[in-house]
Amino acid sequence: MLEIMVHKIKGECPVYKEGDRIVVDDPQILLDETDALCTHALSTILHYTTILERDWCPVELGLTRENDPENAYMQCVDPGKPYTDGGTVIFKCKRIK
Repeated sequence: MLEIMVHKIKGECPVYKEGDRIVVDDPQILLDETDALCTHALSTILHYTTILERDWCPVELGLTRENDPENAYMQCVDPGKPYTDGGTVIFKCKRIK
């Protein structure tokens, strides 16, 4: 099972606030434990959830540094200002029991 938390927001996000979380128990997103979902973020998050749940390897995937192997970092595809009115959300993902 994975907990994906909103770690940082660059700009303004109309969907998330820092600390919001998404909980994934492959193949399900646990909606009762999830604060919000955004289609811009899902395209990135879902790309990694299956492999991270089965073979936790964020360093090998380039999603973290060797000094932080317990977390994987991803960001949504919204580039934010000056290109859009939104903002880029940085997510921190970790395995939970």
